[in-house]
Amino acid sequence: MPRLRQVPKAEAGAPIITNMYDFLFEGRDPVAQPGTWTGSPGDWWTVFALVPDVFEHAVSGFALYQSPKRRLDPVLRELGQIRAGWAAGSQFVFSQHCKSMRDLGVAEEKIRSIPNWSVATCYDEMERLVLAYTDCLVYEHGRVPDALFSALQERLSDEEILELTYITALYLQHAVMSRALKTEFDDRGDPVVEVPGPEGASALHPGRSTQSAT
Repeated sequence: MPRLRQVPKAEAGAPIITNMYDFLFEGRDPVAQPGTWTGSPGDWWTVFALVPDVFEHAVSGFALYQSPKRRLDPVLRELGQIRAGWAAGSQFVFSQHCKSMRDLGVAEEKIRSIPNWSVATCYDEMERLVLAYTDCLVYEHGRVPDALFSALQERLSDEEILELTYITALYLQHAVMSRALKTEFDDRGDPVVEVPGPEGASALHPGRSTQSAT
């Protein structure tokens, strides 16, 4: 379950929320009967519905990146989104954009190779530049080497680079928020935990128990 309260259909007063609920959940109460056609629980929507103008702002972002006004190739856009999801550790963003890439006809090899793109041979030069740039946005928080940025500018217009930067950073935000709030497929325990050793085990000396160390 997500960490924040979900808004049931009966409490969703804003038209933007009721319209999206009806569209995504086909008239069902998404809290009582969760599930979208993509296989996700749908609780991203029910949590964001807590603040209607935030909900509307987020939905506007989805419309923006899919607008026919965009100059950036949608495949390059999706490469930024899917890699941002993977690099930020969001199973939700990564999983959803695997499906989006498939909808665009991207080869399965390219989808499978996102985690190890730097050693994969399936991407062309332009795609590799986008993936490298995405890693700079996510891992380096925007610290991009001049040589990499210059290589992008040789192949993309300034308008396309701005779109790529904005949309990729937007999906980094979604990845971070989804993990923090444990929505959708990011409702998972932290994988970094202590693995119990044998009773009385010590990491300092083989065969020495914690009791004998004191």
